[in-house]
Amino acid sequence: MERPAWAPQGIDISVPSVSRIYDYYLGGSHNFEVDREAARKAMEFMPGLPTIMKANRAFMRRAVEFALADGVDQFLDIGSGIPTYGNVHEVAHAVDPAARVLYVDHDPVAVAHSQAVLAGVGHAAVVSADLRKPDTILGSREAAGLLDLERPVALFLVAVLHFLEDADDPYGAVAELRDALAPGSLIVLTHASYEGLPVPREQAGGAVGVYRTIRNPLVMRSREETARFFDGFEMVEPGLVAMPDWRPDSPADQEDPYAFSGFAGVGRKA
Repeated sequence: MERPAWAPQGIDISVPSVSRIYDYYLGGSHNFEVDREAARKAMEFMPGLPTIMKANRAFMRRAVEFALADGVDQFLDIGSGIPTYGNVHEVAHAVDPAARVLYVDHDPVAVAHSQAVLAGVGHAAVVSADLRKPDTILGSREAAGLLDLERPVALFLVAVLHFLEDADDPYGAVAELRDALAPGSLIVLTHASYEGLPVPREQAGGAVGVYRTIRNPLVMRSREETARFFDGFEMVEPGLVAMPDWRPDSPADQEDPYAFSGFAGVGRKA
């Protein structure tokens, strides 16, 4: 397989990547045939996966706009993935050019492309780090140069926590991040779940199995399990809901049924 010029040296382009699969779902071009093959296999069980990802992006945009309206102009986006149209910094800077955005990902392709996209962009940066090690994020040079942790920060954990198994202690990681944030900070997250899916659980399990096969287990958590990530935060109305139901721009009932899969919510640290 020929390595494209945009693919960083040192990565194994024969192994599927969650970031590149997500890019494929969104119609991006920074993915390989191995990623597309995995995505197509998952879509055999859940053909609406691209719809879910687009609903996820739409929620993220609304959450950025909400944060700015709430007076929060600093963003920490962990598990940010490969840059696509409508990224956090684009949405934020359209409203407030001085808003600060730090992207975090451990996928070298995602980091390399973020660096390219952000070249020449003020008040935005990317750091290569892992959600499972919050100290490497908070203690990074990029965080120190961009974020003022004495002021509120909007912590974005969008479509990332479901890739952490319980053995990774995702609740502990979120709690460590929460404790480092100033009062008034926000947590913004989405999470996959069997709840809300328009297909039987057994069928959806086939797509989950595809992710397990590529060694990126997809953990489907219940409403109660997802709500635990908001411990220490006060839920913002309308609470933990399906993505189209969180402060929609237009009537949510016009959405594709797949868009109502999983949960989305925003919490505020008192």
